[in-house]
Amino acid sequence: MAGNSIGQLFRVTTFGESHGTCVGAIVDGVPSGIDLCEKDLQYDINRRRPGTSNFVTPRKELDHIKILSGVFKGKTTGASIGLLVMNHGYNSDEYNYIKNIYRPGHADFTYHKKYKYYDYRGGGRASARETVVRVAAGAIAKKFLLDYHNIIINGYLTQIGNIKFNAPNILHIKNNKFYCLNKNKIYKLKKFLNTLKKSGNSVGAKIKIIAKNIPIGLGEPVFDKLNADIAHALMSIGAVKGIEIGEGFKFANMLGSNSRDEIKPNGFASNHSGGILGGISNGQPIVINLVIKPTSSIKIPIKTINYSNISVNLSNNGRHDPCIGIRAIPVAEAMLAIVLMDHVLRQQIQYINK
Repeated sequence: MAGNSIGQLFRVTTFGESHGTCVGAIVDGVPSGIDLCEKDLQYDINRRRPGTSNFVTPRKELDHIKILSGVFKGKTTGASIGLLVMNHGYNSDEYNYIKNIYRPGHADFTYHKKYKYYDYRGGGRASARETVVRVAAGAIAKKFLLDYHNIIINGYLTQIGNIKFNAPNILHIKNNKFYCLNKNKIYKLKKFLNTLKKSGNSVGAKIKIIAKNIPIGLGEPVFDKLNADIAHALMSIGAVKGIEIGEGFKFANMLGSNSRDEIKPNGFASNHSGGILGGISNGQPIVINLVIKPTSSIKIPIKTINYSNISVNLSNNGRHDPCIGIRAIPVAEAMLAIVLMDHVLRQQIQYINK
């Protein structure tokens, strides 16, 4: 199976399955001499961790990150950094009832057809469980970007179902488990998600990721445009089904006279482009919107087929998130950080100081 790595100079390779012994990552390209310890990574991992509220999957995982290599006496050595998270809270017996059945909305059908042999327990390699080590690798990138370039990355919910959040107050994000900007809408959100849980249904979401203090010049045209690499990284998250950079799909309803970003001696007058022009960062904040699909594993029955192509009825009984979007935010932040760190390192070797 190819396609387990991302990045050029800063390169992350992940391994492991949902119901395997562990999940892990090899992180290459981290410069030596950077202060780094497990505590630096654990904060973001805890943000993504299951079982932290009534509104995410109840699977209980400790998700304690272990740094196996590449760090000595609290500093990176320049060698590959090995990351490991043990799996504990899985129950493979829960999946026996679907071991020969394709779950609609999941990767079961395509994985089985492509590889002929498929680990059906929790989705195997296609499980969101794999993203825990993406978050760990992304935490390394976020620390590097902040400590050495003052780049700050924040993500938050802008919509769950038909509930939209506006009048953003970034301070509210860290004070609730929904990454919600509107404190006065949390009660409504909890009520909505409780209703979904009781009905056995799920819902999609929209999230926004903003990166600030971006230097001018990140991105490698033609095929390695910064926006292309960002889209590649974020679309690799299993639940992401749409991405917008800047105004995104709103451009379809805009006139050219309104969609351009006027340039003044003291900077840009607007940021419709989302901080990227011609595939290269222009120094403005990078603004991204992501659409997250509803959880496919729900209790409401649906027709599908088994491995023998016989029609069957399926109702999922496992432990799942009523809205994946809540836990997708730290994953999306991590993937953006990985891309930005890679391009920062690539930019640093672009010129020779004379």
